[in-house]
Amino acid sequence: MNSKALTSLTFGILSLFIPIVGLILGLLGVRYANLSLTEISSTGEDGRNVALSGKVCSIVGLCIQIGALVLIFLSLLLFNFTIEQFEMTP
Repeated sequence: MNSKALTSLTFGILSLFIPIVGLILGLLGVRYANLSLTEISSTGEDGRNVALSGKVCSIVGLCIQIGALVLIFLSLLLFNFTIEQFEMTP
């Protein structure tokens, strides 16, 4: 079993559940998955499915984290806009 593949799976699963830090973990998971897939194809080592699973989990975790950040940013922007509207009325 390729150790980088297992690392990418671990980072991918953690990126699904840990807020904000999951963004960094997802990026690391994709990077380790790509490294392990390259290594596996050249050496014939086991762990291809684990590396692919890690890559998928990392990409899904990245999408969740980016979506959450966009949602937080938009809600803060909207909340700030509504507060300013209420302050301007006499």
